[in-house]
Amino acid sequence: MAEISTIARPYAQALFAAATAAGNTGAWLPALDAIAAVVQHPEVAVALGNPQLSDARRYELIAGMAGETLAGPLAELLRVMIENNRLSAVPELAAQFHVLKNAADGVADCVIESAFPMNDGEVTSLVKALSSKFPLQLKPVVRLNPALIGGVRVTVGDRVLDSSVRARLDAMQARLTA
Repeated sequence: MAEISTIARPYAQALFAAATAAGNTGAWLPALDAIAAVVQHPEVAVALGNPQLSDARRYELIAGMAGETLAGPLAELLRVMIENNRLSAVPELAAQFHVLKNAADGVADCVIESAFPMNDGEVTSLVKALSSKFPLQLKPVVRLNPALIGGVRVTVGDRVLDSSVRARLDAMQARLTA
């Protein structure tokens, strides 16, 4: 079976092209995120997997639970994904749509994992220091990860900068056991 990201990519590209042509890529994000959240919910996934449920009822269930009025290409995309049994790819489609939008806007999500809470000044200082490595405007998201012991791990796209104590200990262990 194909990877979920491979399945989601053409859907995300087509939806992004339609949103760009309509001139409102940002307006589609809340509805797309809501649909992805509904599809990922375990109880909803069980209900959607019921073979007695028609495609029309699946659509109504998802649209109703998402709380969004779906119209145009987004509604049509959801119908196509239901008909082709591709609902499991919706969360990845949403993630890839975000990446496409960020790339078009010259922005990147920056996930900062820290062993301890960071104040706004520390986050701002770190993002400013990272701007020399990344030619994009960074949107920081801070997560607490006590397993790091100390320091931070920064993820921007597929690049990871790890200056945590945990990474240093792991590297030291690898050198000592080699």
